[in-house]
Amino acid sequence: MNSYEKKAIHEFKLWKIKMTKRPSLTGRMTKPIQTKVNSLIPDVLHNTITFGVKNMVKAVLYGSDFITKKSSLKFSTLEEREKLVDEKLDFYKRTAATTGAGTGAGGILLGLADFPILLGLKIKFLFDVAVIYGYDVNDFQERLYILYLFELAFSSQERRIEVFNVISNWNKALNNCPPTMETFDWRSFQQEYRDYIDLAKLLQLVPGIGAVVGALANYKLMDKLGRTAKNGYRMRLFNSEE
Repeated sequence: MNSYEKKAIHEFKLWKIKMTKRPSLTGRMTKPIQTKVNSLIPDVLHNTITFGVKNMVKAVLYGSDFITKKSSLKFSTLEEREKLVDEKLDFYKRTAATTGAGTGAGGILLGLADFPILLGLKIKFLFDVAVIYGYDVNDFQERLYILYLFELAFSSQERRIEVFNVISNWNKALNNCPPTMETFDWRSFQQEYRDYIDLAKLLQLVPGIGAVVGALANYKLMDKLGRTAKNGYRMRLFNSEE
């Protein structure tokens, strides 16, 4: 085991502790409020939003295989893989920040348009990372893993622990995972994501500060996804070596 692998294992262990940490007092107080607000929203609106998010994500999931190049690189070390992951992440963070600044400066309509754009960038990034780590994104199970990684990055503390337990025992979890995209829990997926990014996206619509908030929020959200993806795939590699 070289020095980079030792460093990666140390980072992974710290990340694992963070992922399994019980909800903080703030988290425990915030979640009931969000749940209450969601309960006041009519089911027809929930269903409409869920339908929109589901089809938006599915469009990216089933379209990304056409724009995600199969990796022809032969990696001999973890460090080589993750150097490329970091390069990809830098590119996506800059792109997300530029998009956030542009839509944030354009008022409410452009601010709202940032939601699907950012969602698409995030899913596409996860596709690229999966390929770098050697996984076949044409496989339904790998696309499902991508959705769970997305949820892990952008969920409440309570839901985060549930999702972490799923992906940390992925081979066993596959027996109980949704057999198709249609049976995936899209309502929970969209509610958790929406609740997680609500404040940042609302501030992005405020005239005068929208551009700055949009750029910073998108940059940080993409950075968080990058750390989640890297450690999520490290976990699979490390588990396979045990």
